[in-house]
Parts: sequence; C-alpha cells; structure tokens
Amino acid sequence: MSEDTPKPKSHGRLAVRPSLRPRDLMADAPDLAGVWTAKIITLFPEAFPGVLGESLTGKALTEGKWQLEKIHLREFGIGKHRNVDDTPAGGGAGMVLRPDVMGEAIDFAQDGTPPNREDWPLVYLSPRGKRFDQATAQRWSKAQGVTMICGRFEGLDDRVLYHYGIEEVSLGDFVLTGGEIAAQAMIDATVRLLPDVLGNAESIEEESHSNGLLEHPQFTKPAEWRGLPIPDVLMSGHHGKIAEWRQKIAEKITQERRPDMWDAYLAQRDKNR
Repeated sequence: MSEDTPKPKSHGRLAVRPSLRPRDLMADAPDLAGVWTAKIITLFPEAFPGVLGESLTGKALTEGKWQLEKIHLREFGIGKHRNVDDTPAGGGAGMVLRPDVMGEAIDFAQDGTPPNREDWPLVYLSPRGKRFDQATAQRWSKAQGVTMICGRFEGLDDRVLYHYGIEEVSLGDFVLTGGEIAAQAMIDATVRLLPDVLGNAESIEEESHSNGLLEHPQFTKPAEWRGLPIPDVLMSGHHGKIAEWRQKIAEKITQERRPDMWDAYLAQRDKNR
C-alpha cells in the first residue's frame, strides 16, 4: 500500500481483483496469484515492512515467496479530516475506533479472499485475545494469507468483532500502544514456516516450541571459550548419543522454565502411547 513496499520478482501469474476504492489505496506492487499474503489494516502503514524487510523474511518478500499489502485505515475516515475514532459510549478515557470506518476497511481488505477463515484468517490484535503460539503460526502458514487489524487508542468497537466473527489474538500478557509491533512478530513467525523461506526443514523441526519443548542449548567453535568447554557428547560424533542428550536437556529446560509447556508435553506424550 505504500511506496516503500519492496517490489517482488515475477512469481506466477498476476491476480486481477476488482476494487470499490481508488487505485491510490492499492499497493504499488502487483498482486501475485497463489502467494501467501499478509494484509495489514493500520493507521501507520509506514511501519511496514519494518524488520520484515530484513534478513530471510525480507529476501523472501523481494523474491515473491510472500507478499504484503498495507491498508491505510485513515483513507476510510469520516469527513474532511478523515476521522477514524470517537469517544467511548458510556464515558471513559481515550478514543475508540469507529465501526463504520473499520467496516469499510475490512470489506476492502477481504474483497476477493476466500470466505472460509481456515483458508484466510481475519485477526484483530488485542491484549484480550488468545495468546499467539507456534501452533497458530503453523495454522496461518497453511492458509492462503491472513488479514490483521492493528488496534489503537482504547480499541475497536466490539460490534465489528461480532459482525465479522473476528479472531482475537494477543502477543502476550502486556499492553502495547498499537498492534503494529505484534503484527510484525506474528508475520515473522508465520512466514519463516512457508516453503523455501528458511531452506532447512530440519532447523524448523528442532526449534523451541516446534515439538512441544524448548530447544536444547547450541554450541560452536572454539571448542573451549574462557574456560568453558563444549559438552563432550557433542564432540563425540555419535549421532545417537547426541540426539539422546539433546532430547534429555530439552526436557529438563522445559520442565524447569515452562511447567505449563511441560504438563502439555506429558499429556500429549501419554495420549500418543
């Protein structure tokens, strides 16, 4: 949606999508058919791609392995000043995002997307939502894309959430000034699971949370650093013993640091027996 969006290389045929809004609301890069897409409804489109434009996610964005569409909420605002918010009903501090404004933005964003939410989740980033986790990232990566609504001020008129059946997701048990940072974190976690983005499927399988456990410690050269050696088993070349050590230490770390994960891991392990 903004001029700083990296232009992806050709990747499949271009998709043609009708729009009820002016062309200046569209991204300058063309839609790429069949490419996983993150649509972001935000008051700060200039915040994107942000860190998503760097490293592996940035390279994948440039290569057209995923694409980003920024939808500026202000463009749907009311009146001369394009107001997007108003005072909360019943009184109270702050401002609330208007349902008529957000409704238009959502209609625009969802135009041409699959109606099945498993194929294209519609998400509101909210501190009262379900906590984002690796399973959510895996679910989104299997969809065709995701539309994210970045909240601001005191939040969004609840009728919008009810009307569209929007999924509420939280980055954690804390409050941010807006959803943009959370959106970037969630997109990063999802994009890296897309085919050919990381380039090493084994690294994904061994990461923290991927198998219900925190990841085992990692080491590299030199063999000894400031009096601290690499564990002998990792230098043994015995792959079976190395795998056994990594599993054992991952279980120990998870049990000590994340008892909630440990209990879930044990329950799943017992279920699979």
